Formats: sequence, C-alpha cells, structure tokens
Amino acid sequence: MEKSVVEKKFYDMKLLSSYFCPNLNFEICIVRNCFLVMRRRTNASVSAHGDGVSNPTSFQEDSKQGASQFLSSKKICVICLIFRMTNSLFVQTYFNPDEHWQALEVAHRITFGYGHLTWEWTKGIRSYLHPMLFALLYKVLSILHLDTPLFMIKAPRLLQSMLSAFGDLYLFKLSHVLYGGQVAQWALFAQLTNWFMFYCITRTLSNSLETVLTVVSLYYWPCLRVNTSHGLPVSRTWALVTAAIACAIRPTSVIIWVYVGLMELFVSRDRLKFVFLQVLPIGSIVLGLTFLLDRMMYGSWVLVPLNFLKFNFLSSGGDYYGTHPWHWYFTQGFTVMIFTFLPFMAVGIIQSKHWKLSGLILWVIGHYSILGHKEFRFVLPVLPIALSFCGYSLAMLSPQYSSNKKIKKSTSARTKTSWKIRAAVFFLVATNLPMATYMSLVHQRGTEDVMHYLAKEAHQGNVKSILFLTPCHATPYYSTLHQNLPMRFLDCSPSEVKGNLDESDRFMMDPNGFISEFAKTWSQPSHIILFNNEEEHLKDFLLSNSFEERKRFFHAHFKVDRDLQASVVVYTLK
Repeated sequence: MEKSVVEKKFYDMKLLSSYFCPNLNFEICIVRNCFLVMRRRTNASVSAHGDGVSNPTSFQEDSKQGASQFLSSKKICVICLIFRMTNSLFVQTYFNPDEHWQALEVAHRITFGYGHLTWEWTKGIRSYLHPMLFALLYKVLSILHLDTPLFMIKAPRLLQSMLSAFGDLYLFKLSHVLYGGQVAQWALFAQLTNWFMFYCITRTLSNSLETVLTVVSLYYWPCLRVNTSHGLPVSRTWALVTAAIACAIRPTSVIIWVYVGLMELFVSRDRLKFVFLQVLPIGSIVLGLTFLLDRMMYGSWVLVPLNFLKFNFLSSGGDYYGTHPWHWYFTQGFTVMIFTFLPFMAVGIIQSKHWKLSGLILWVIGHYSILGHKEFRFVLPVLPIALSFCGYSLAMLSPQYSSNKKIKKSTSARTKTSWKIRAAVFFLVATNLPMATYMSLVHQRGTEDVMHYLAKEAHQGNVKSILFLTPCHATPYYSTLHQNLPMRFLDCSPSEVKGNLDESDRFMMDPNGFISEFAKTWSQPSHIILFNNEEEHLKDFLLSNSFEERKRFFHAHFKVDRDLQASVVVYTLK
C-alpha cells in the first residue's frame, strides 16, 4: 500500500515535469527545478542579509507571472486594436499598386465575378491565399447588403488593422520574454509611434500580413529564448505553422526562416525530430493546402513558389520595374523606414547583446540588397525587430528601470535620467508624428480621392465608362468602383521581347501621338482620368473631342519617381 502511494507521487511529479519541461526528460527536469529553487532561496537569503544584491522576483511572483502577463496582454490587445483601427481610418493615401491590384482587385473578382487580373496571375506567380482573406470579407458585406462605396473602401483596411493589432501584441510579448516588462512597454511605444509602421501596416499589402506572421512566429521559437529569465512555454509547432503560412503568402519570406531554422537546428538537442517530425510535415501540410487552393482557383496545377523563384531570382524579372544600387536599403530604404529611431536601435543592439535577432535584421537586408529591384515594403517584416531594440535602449534611459534595479542614485542623477527619457520621447514623437500624418493624409491622396468620387458617381448612375490616361496601376480599380462598367487603363505588362515599350511607356514618351492613334479605335468614354502634367499635353485634344474638366483633386507637393504629379483631373464628355 505504501509503495503504491510513492509510485503515485512519482507519477504526479512526472506529469508536472512534462508540463514545465516539455523538451527535457524527467530526471533532468527534477535536477533543473531543484537547482532553480535552491538558487532562489540562496538569492533571497543573500538579499535579506543586505549584501547589496538586488532582490529577485520571489517564487510566488514567478508562479503568478503567466497570469499577470495574460491580463496585461488582454489590455495591450484592446489598446492596439483601438489604435490600429483608428490608424486605418487615417490612412487615405496611395502607396503601392499591390495593395489594390494584387489583393483587393483579385478578391473582388473572386466574390463578385468582375475585376482585373494583372499579368502575374496569368503567369501563376501569385497565390490566391492572401486575396481569399478579403474575398471572404467581401462575401460577408454582400450577404449583409453592406457593399456600399464607404464599406468597400474602409472595410478591407479595418480588417488588416485587426490583424496588425495582433502583430503589435506579439511584439510586446516577444520583448517581454526576452528583456522584461519595461522593455516590452517601450518596444510597443516604438512600434506605435514609428511613422512607417503607421503608414504601411494597416494597408492590404501581403507584406503587412507577412510582418504580422513573422512577429507571431518569432515569439514561439525556442532558439530565441536563450539567456532569458522568463520560463514561459514555447511551441515550435505554432512557430512553424505561422512561418509556413508567411512563406505561402510571400515566398521571399523563406529568407527569414532559413536563418531562424538553421539557428534552431544548431541549438536543438532533438534535430531529427525537428526536421522529420515537425518541419517537413507542417511545411508539407500548409503548402499542400495552398497548392490545392491555387489548383481550384487557377483551374490547373500551379506551383506558385517555383514560378515566383524563376521570375524574381533566376530571371531577375523584378528589374523590369526599376533597379537600385546594392547599398540602397542601408543608405536610404531601411534608414528612411526606421527614421529617427535609428540611433536608438543601434544603442539597443549593443546594450542588449542579442546578436541572434540583430543578425536576422542584417541577414534579411543583406539578401534583399543582392536583388536589383528594391522596395521599402520588402524589408517591412524586420522593422518591428529593429523597433524592439529601440525599446531596449529607451528602457535603459527610463527612471522606472533604474528603480526596478534598485540602483542607488542621487536626486540630481535621477532628475538627469528623467530628463533624458522625456527628451527622447519628445524627439521621437515630434519627428515621427508629422511624418506619419503627412504621408498618411496628404502625400499622393489624389488617386484614392478620384476613385472614391467615381464610386459615388457610378453608384448614382452618372458614369458610363472610364479611360485612365495615367501610368498603369496608378489608381485603385473595380474593388473601389464596385460597378461593372467598361474601364480601360494603359497596360504595362512585361514584354517577351526585350526592349519593347509597353503602352504606359509609349504614352509617357509622346502623349499626343499615342492618344491620337488610340482614339481611332476607341469607344469614346464618358470619363477620362489623368494627371495635371499629362493634361498640359492633351488639353487641346480633350477640348476638340468634347471633353470638359469636371473635378480636380490634389495629389502631391513633390515628385517621387516621375515629374511632379500635383493633381488628378477628371474630364467628362459634354
């Protein structure tokens, strides 16, 4: 009878060990937990004798840590959700064509049966996984009869803002387990006040969702928890699932996960299990389901990652849209994105000595630097990591950190510390807030405004057909108009013959010659949309063909990659 009681206690202890130490066998776990308890008691004893050692968190406080973090995480989630939803309503400018043409336009076609598919979809280098998210949203709006111009414009970004809020939450949680609560709060501050994150993260770009999935996945990787005092549970399964989804949405995301996967493989004690029982099965399931979805939507088997690799890496197809020097991300791209947080990031990397995460930033930027075609959004997934380092350096400046560490300081020293953090916060807010406001509300808003205007006019039956005499993909399209009307824009699909100019290029070189030839075979539209700099060349043609100016929308104060496009003009048939 006595033996059975002992065996029962032993069995209960073994169950507990499997919960708290899932990656260790029972005997090692017992030794480890005994050592931790002894170390806590020893530290508490030393602290009680007043030897100057800071008082560590008690055993009871450690046991409550998970619950307290859960409660704080709920509050943080609500704060982030409210902030990002407000953020999405503030973003009213045009940034990148892919936000509309590779996501919402495709989703609109799936749900409502009409919408334009760009050449990427005929070549099979895009997966339907990301657009399907917004197709479901459109379906819900349609069922509820809420597919009005206002909801069609605002709802997709509101949905993305909800997903982005989870990215903010998981950056807080990741910083918390790596560096503690003070750093987590400052990392969240950096995330919410960085101008580029405000400007981009609520847009319906695949890069925005990739960034959210990246932060969520990084939180669960065991290899990133080395040298942390927080024994919170990790899950390689969740880490691999979210990483696989990120790769399915954007195949270039594999650059991130090769680095993290190799690091995990290097430190793992169960490498065979990691590779054969986790990486391969999870990767195969997620990618297999994606292949099935693409098979259903394309109507044939299409290996999107392979086609994407061939076009962007093996044939440098992305170079068709412009190239930059190899150092662009270091000297302009990423530097502009992180903006005035840059010195805080550098200090945070040095102070934290977390070389694994800082190495990931360098790895990603270095690999994207090899490609000729570069864009800000490509390196967006590592921006939150850089901002977590900013949070670390800001936490080191804060008086709360010094108080928690029980560092004895004079009143003047504490005042100096308080002044430093206030100056840092003021500097960051004063530089990022105007930038975020201007870029989100002012710069390049004309192309969004003109489509909102046309959507309302079409909804009232005042539009019959539209011709866009602008660079291709310069405006949203059917996903915003939401009326099945004839529309035409200047095509810019890559030519199979090198050196051939597309319609958009030929129009920019000779607007009058192009439109005169084009008008010979056109079905005269009721509305023509063009920028003011093209209007100067075509005004005589428009007047002679019975068109008159109906509306003009401000677009930009300065040029980006072409001549200044100060306004967008709507001409209508008399």
